[in-house]
Amino acid sequence: MAKPSPNDRKYTKEHEWAKADGGNTITMGVTDHAQELLTDVVYVELPAVGRKVRQMQPIAVVESVKSVSDIFAPVSGEVVEVNKALEETPELINKDAFGEGWIAKIKMDAPSELDGLMTAQGYEEHIKTNPH
Repeated sequence: MAKPSPNDRKYTKEHEWAKADGGNTITMGVTDHAQELLTDVVYVELPAVGRKVRQMQPIAVVESVKSVSDIFAPVSGEVVEVNKALEETPELINKDAFGEGWIAKIKMDAPSELDGLMTAQGYEEHIKTNPH
């Protein structure tokens, strides 16, 4: 059973989360629901620091025993940090999707893009009607 989605972040329909840091940067990752769909994560292809990303364009790749999935940028901007721990321990995504399993930090080009993402409540409703 997936953990409830925390209220301190925004969500995409593709199961990514974005948590604003109070400045112009967000931390992003995949939701607990997404890691359940993926099953056991065995590899994460992280984006390069300094890479420019566009909202809802692929930013990373997660491989599980079941599938290979693109991870999409929840906002446009520049990758300023990646979670290097995932290179050695990709299963952190399964263990703690909303915490230690974060994927990247992005300096936003347009913070207003966050306003277009779903709240935790909206995301929970979305996964009830679209479980995959």
